[in-house]
Amino acid sequence: MYGSIKYGTLKYAVNNIYEDEIKLYTPDLMKYLPPYYKNSKVMRNIQESNAKEIGKFNYSKKDLLDQLYVDTATWGLNRYEKDLGIETDLNKSYEDRREIIKAKKRGSGTATKKMIKNVAQAFSGGEVDIIEMFSDYSFLIQFIGIKGIPKNMQGLIDMIETIKPAHLGYSFKYTYTVWNFLSKLTWQNNKTWNDLKVYE
Repeated sequence: MYGSIKYGTLKYAVNNIYEDEIKLYTPDLMKYLPPYYKNSKVMRNIQESNAKEIGKFNYSKKDLLDQLYVDTATWGLNRYEKDLGIETDLNKSYEDRREIIKAKKRGSGTATKKMIKNVAQAFSGGEVDIIEMFSDYSFLIQFIGIKGIPKNMQGLIDMIETIKPAHLGYSFKYTYTVWNFLSKLTWQNNKTWNDLKVYE
């Protein structure tokens, strides 16, 4: 098969999705022919067959180019993971795997406050502050750019454990909506307690 689709890896109904994607890259070759071919069933069949092959090629070309960038890679993520020494976990979403890859790239070299901040920001998608507490050999990671607990916390914890010096402890501090801000809301807002904790 073409592009990222390898024999024996397709699940049921995936082929339909693949065919639909190919249609987006398939040209209408009949419009390039003289008008007298318009009603020729034989010529239409030939051109549709040719167009489908061109569509497969165009799809495969775009799919291959997508693998060159972490933000668009799918089946190529394992190449980045292998290069960075990250264990491939196919149970994780593409988004989670991309976060780990980007964090690992940012976390290469000697662990510094700036490096840990960059790694935490890669996972949270928002601004982070690192507060060093020299007296008890630890640091605090405070999420100030987003409210609540970031989605892929386990990935962040694993990455912090990998890059931080072994003798340093760490903790997290999250940002939530303050009660005074919520006091103007009525109970008709149909929000759960968890929704209200991160209400903007």
